[in-house]
Amino acid sequence: MQERNGLAVPETLEELCAPARCAVVVYDMQEGIVPHVRDAEAVTRRVADVLDAAREAGVPVAYVRHTSLPVDAMGLSQLRVAMAWQRVRSVADVRSLFPPGSDAARILPEVAPRPTEPVFEKLGMSAFAGTPLDMALRDRGVQVVALVGAVLEIGIEPTARHAADLGYVPVVVTDACGVVDPEAAERSVASLDYSLLCERADTAAVVAAWRAAA
Repeated sequence: MQERNGLAVPETLEELCAPARCAVVVYDMQEGIVPHVRDAEAVTRRVADVLDAAREAGVPVAYVRHTSLPVDAMGLSQLRVAMAWQRVRSVADVRSLFPPGSDAARILPEVAPRPTEPVFEKLGMSAFAGTPLDMALRDRGVQVVALVGAVLEIGIEPTARHAADLGYVPVVVTDACGVVDPEAAERSVASLDYSLLCERADTAAVVAAWRAAA
């Protein structure tokens, strides 16, 4: 590990994922979202593997989940997004798909949070937009965020970019991220690679790093 300005600068995956500096962010592993991704069961198993290894190593875990406002409370942006995602042409046909407490907003039991793990509700795509996630992570001294969940090309890419802009090193655990459109997901990964903003790893490598640390 290199040093500059009194700081240790991690280079390898093992250094990045050291429990003292890393946290896992589980993105939108919800009953209303995960069934739409390809190989949903396999993705869920890999997210569970990441969580098991993180918890064993003492790595903090935080969740975010997508929620919807009541339709009568939606503003311009929320209505436009709802029309686009629900494939409707009239605002009169918009529905609130993920109201808090609904089945669609519920996190899958296979990867459910423990009582000590926070769950932050969001309206947008970035896990950091409008949530206390940044404050919660920074307060624990977290410098690196390992991202898992669904969907890579919709919410995880903007979360990785936002994390980098906030000063974190994002590590996208690619095979533990659900995909709806493979071509769009490939473009997202290629764009992140080109920007040099984040690291990528697979579940096996991340799990091995944490088990070695534990």
